[in-house]
Amino acid sequence: MTWLVAFIFCIGLVSAGTGLNHRVHNDRVIGGHDARPNVWKWQVSLQLDSYNDGSFYHICGGSLVDPYHIMTAAHCILSSDARQYRAVLGEYNLDRYEGSEQFRLVERIVVHPKWNEDLAKGNDIAVLRLTEPVYDNGYVSIADLPYPGQTLPNNFECFITGWGLIDFFGSVPAILQEAPIAVVEHSVCSQPDWWGSLALETMVCAGGDGVISGCQGDSGGP
Repeated sequence: MTWLVAFIFCIGLVSAGTGLNHRVHNDRVIGGHDARPNVWKWQVSLQLDSYNDGSFYHICGGSLVDPYHIMTAAHCILSSDARQYRAVLGEYNLDRYEGSEQFRLVERIVVHPKWNEDLAKGNDIAVLRLTEPVYDNGYVSIADLPYPGQTLPNNFECFITGWGLIDFFGSVPAILQEAPIAVVEHSVCSQPDWWGSLALETMVCAGGDGVISGCQGDSGGP
């Protein structure tokens, strides 16, 4: 199966109302803008409670692949203790409780067995099983994944979304960001002046225009 470089798409709980800590451990949609509400229904805010005190904060994105499972990046897994994570679906503004959110704790984490923190070798993928399923409340739906072996054509327009940094000064948005980003064929993105050997044939490249990109906090998401 072809795994996507940024997983792009073509196309213990904190009480309600409690503000989230926006400390970010990892990749903004730079060059993006506020997403339209209720469009990216499979978008997940993966959150971590690093001190086990109920203070969850956004660290990465993710995508809902079935009612029980979230797909994200392996490098987003900062702790092997599943109890320190929660997934928030139906989220739009991290600073507000809007009634559309579904909060789920994580039961189990499965990281790709060949992941070794070397991005150049790929396999940067993890699947999280939730303690209970999410449901379609009008704000949440399962991602429409590409089929195995599907190749997206050069310049095919996709979208990158997330709550990652929105500039190189460390600004963090509360509202979900989105930006169009074009697929770059492997023969181009594997050139030395692009990503070189980092671009494996099992990946799909996108972007590279120096204007729009993902950044810290967007990792693992659509």
